[in-house]
Amino acid sequence: MTAAMRQAFDAAETVGIWSVPDMTVINAGRRPPVSMPAGLFGPVWPLLQGIAEGTSTPVDYPALGFLAACASLIGGKRRVRPYPTANWSEPCILWVGVVGDPSTRKSPALDTVTGPLRELERDHADKHKVALRDFQERTERARAAKKAWQQQMDKAIKDGLPTPPMPDDALEPDEPVRRRTMIMDATPEAVGAILEGNPQGTLHFRDELAGWLTSFDRYSPGGREFWLEAYGGRPFVIDRKSSTKGPICIPFNGVSVCGGIQPAKLADALLCSPDDGLVARFLWAWPDKLAIIKRPREAADMAALETAYRRLEHLSWAQDENGRDAPITLPLSVDAANIFERWEQDNARSDEDASALFKSFVGKMNGAVLRLALVAELIAWAWNGRDEPHEVSATSLIAAAEWVDDYAKPMAERVYGDAALPQVERNAAVLARYIVKQGFRTINLRDLKRSPHKSRLPGLRNGEALNETAAYLVDAGWLLPAPSRDGDNPGRQKRDYLVNPAVLGGE
Repeated sequence: MTAAMRQAFDAAETVGIWSVPDMTVINAGRRPPVSMPAGLFGPVWPLLQGIAEGTSTPVDYPALGFLAACASLIGGKRRVRPYPTANWSEPCILWVGVVGDPSTRKSPALDTVTGPLRELERDHADKHKVALRDFQERTERARAAKKAWQQQMDKAIKDGLPTPPMPDDALEPDEPVRRRTMIMDATPEAVGAILEGNPQGTLHFRDELAGWLTSFDRYSPGGREFWLEAYGGRPFVIDRKSSTKGPICIPFNGVSVCGGIQPAKLADALLCSPDDGLVARFLWAWPDKLAIIKRPREAADMAALETAYRRLEHLSWAQDENGRDAPITLPLSVDAANIFERWEQDNARSDEDASALFKSFVGKMNGAVLRLALVAELIAWAWNGRDEPHEVSATSLIAAAEWVDDYAKPMAERVYGDAALPQVERNAAVLARYIVKQGFRTINLRDLKRSPHKSRLPGLRNGEALNETAAYLVDAGWLLPAPSRDGDNPGRQKRDYLVNPAVLGGE
């Protein structure tokens, strides 16, 4: 080789087979998570951090579960009104959803903050036994009175006399319903029966929200409509399947909801829902998984948490003109009302370029800010043990508005942005993350449909979806087809792909 040729060869640009990979594929354009502000939780924040340490989870998970638990205990006993000249008031009902893979330990965190609710339910067990015994005694007396009346009626008919009226004590009493602080899987009719005897409401806890969001009409028509009403806390009537007892009349159809959902199931659960605003009622948390697991420095003070829950549980009712239980409505303070008015105006302008799902979410935030402010006000009261508040302060309103703007809205964009992506892009993100996690240098599509891979690649279990996903990653510079056959035998080529070394940190 001549000197001129060697010089030209050394100066020539190296051409590789790989293009620069599009690394945004791995997050599917997903918005990064934000940190949760602490102001809404006031003095309880250190406890929530301790619970998060004890369960090795981000603090977002126990914090959202705590909000839902508190809202469910307050329930129908308190409402909040923004302006004295408005008829509008909001009930104390919150729906929260936490997003994360099974390895993020969502369930232990939620179980920890909702666990004391079961202790509160046991508090009422002895009272329920006494009420049940009284019910049984009154039922037997009513049956005896009814039998005596029937004998009188038979004699009157025989003697041609007028039928005697049935006495009041012949009417059987309604069976008492025990206090239910938390329910899990139940039909609308079953939930209605529970609410009939639990006028302050309850918490509907679902370890997996995806199944709940897709099951509303599984048992009976109208299930979805029931749950839409259960967010509003309005009176509701359910016609029983059995015609002997008449309808279930619920004065406060109010159910707070708390549950978890996996990212892989999130998009399908949201997109399969009608555009009726149900999923927009959720406040979402989707933090990143903790990178480092550490042992907790000290045990969380669960006794203090249970004490606060008990104070909320024993909030008193007002009485209406007929002597029935009625909610106490707390107004915003003058300063809080002025701040809320300005926030409403800003909120109305914040969704101009948003997707339909996010627009619907933002539209629900006016009521959510009020509900969160009411919860924050009563959390501080329950924790500090001072006199019960008679208004919602500017401090609580500001904390709620900042929490919605700085946390709830960005998290909703993260959730809804993922749901709005085409299926192939969501699948590409799943496969891209799996490639990086496993450190694959090559992949074979047929192998990916087998164990142990198939259980970790939801949505990629059929050949068409897998082929489309591989083609997408080829276009994104992640993969390069490398078809081959075993030996020199003719037949179908193996669907092998090389993985771009750059996505694994190589060159």
